Amino acid sequence: MTPLGRPFFARPVLDVARDLLGARVQVGGVRVRVTETEAYAGLTDPASRVLSRPTRHNAPVFGPAGHAFVYFTYGHHWMLCVVTGEEDVPEVVLLRAGEVELGHDTVAVRRAGVRERDWCRGPGRLTQALGVTGELSGADLCAPGAPVHLGGAGASVRGPVRTGPRVGVRGPGGDGEAYPWRFWLEGEPTVSAYRPAAARR
Repeated sequence: MTPLGRPFFARPVLDVARDLLGARVQVGGVRVRVTETEAYAGLTDPASRVLSRPTRHNAPVFGPAGHAFVYFTYGHHWMLCVVTGEEDVPEVVLLRAGEVELGHDTVAVRRAGVRERDWCRGPGRLTQALGVTGELSGADLCAPGAPVHLGGAGASVRGPVRTGPRVGVRGPGGDGEAYPWRFWLEGEPTVSAYRPAAARR
């Protein structure tokens, strides 16, 4: 697996989100081929309020490209993002779904009772399968011996790339016409199902 260097990540977030399809992400003995991503551009993106100003938790997104940003959501899911673009400009790609290529026995334990197609079918399931937690936030993906490896971008893209609205995003940022910022490989069974944002009570 050829590692992705800093120049790959130091590009516009939409380009990186598309080009990460077919890439491999590996943590320990588990490797997953990425089949779905979402782009978030903090300063101009109405869906990225969490990235609009630096905090202790989101500090990695304001640093150099090619670092991991891991955050906790919905009270029980870790989400794995990749920092892109220029330093001090908060842009990230969320890894949404993928297909397990290595470490099937490990993932079968971590995702016990779930059919294989659904092991990484969604960002929270993906991090559970990989064993990703908040301890990996800020990890340099380009450093030798990094705990999270990303490589082989575009090496196994089968079929066309599709774009559409991001999953679960409410308000203007969920408008698929203005922000078709979810990318997926057509025909891949591991791609998550689209769900619009639930209405607030």
